Amino acid sequence: MYLHRTTQLDPDMIENEIQQIEKIYALITEYLVTYSFQLVAALLILLFGLWVAKKLSSLVFKLLEKNNVDITLNNFITNVIKVLLIIMFVIIALGKIGISITPFIAAIGAASLGAGLALQGMLSNYGAGLAIIATRPFIVGDTILVNGIFGQVKSIELGVTILTNEDDIVITVPNKHIVGEIIHNSFALSLIEGEIGIAYHADPEFAISLIEQALNAQPEFVASAKIQVGINQFADSSVVIGYRYWVKTNQIIKAKMAINLTVFNTLKNNNIEIPFPQRVVTIKQA
Repeated sequence: MYLHRTTQLDPDMIENEIQQIEKIYALITEYLVTYSFQLVAALLILLFGLWVAKKLSSLVFKLLEKNNVDITLNNFITNVIKVLLIIMFVIIALGKIGISITPFIAAIGAASLGAGLALQGMLSNYGAGLAIIATRPFIVGDTILVNGIFGQVKSIELGVTILTNEDDIVITVPNKHIVGEIIHNSFALSLIEGEIGIAYHADPEFAISLIEQALNAQPEFVASAKIQVGINQFADSSVVIGYRYWVKTNQIIKAKMAINLTVFNTLKNNNIEIPFPQRVVTIKQA
């Protein structure tokens, strides 16, 4: 046995819905008739604004590029100009079709205030990034030490500065931790210090000249002629010869190991004794 339920439509309800649709249609028709030319004008204004924003931002980019402005700052300035121009033409277009922009401006202002408070740390990084790009305390390829972080600058972005080292470790430093701090910049080079002990009866001047020759014979590692070699200290069992030289930052470990081996072999092959620590023990008997 099957039960059938029949639903009857209320004629009054259908008539009310038809009347509402007719009202909406009449409003849309009236609006289009009243603002038809304004709509076309607003569309033309918007298209013209997009074209002007694109052309002007491209012109500014080429002008800044011609004056050797940093690429990051260049992109930032051109994007800001483009966005501001588009917003300006959108406001003009909305006003043309009779839409008041005052509520939108108030809403955007409130949203901007809330976003600014929520993104305070990010905005401070962006401000610091602009300061770095404008003042240029370092550029891509420089070797810097800041806040105990050491590395070669791989890229400078608005929010962060990215460093790398010989082990291909990428270090991301927020820009607010760079601006206002003490920055050590050795450009593309890094200083390496080494030392080796020779016996007290050995000739230190001869040993120093041998180490200088060993360093000068490694041009693939030693990147600068500023070599310093001399007596560093007088230890208990040896005279310690220190040597300092500059290498490319991406070869620190490789260069240090190669230079140390060369210095050791040079002294050994020239009969310069490299002593090991010794201790004299005297036993007294009662």
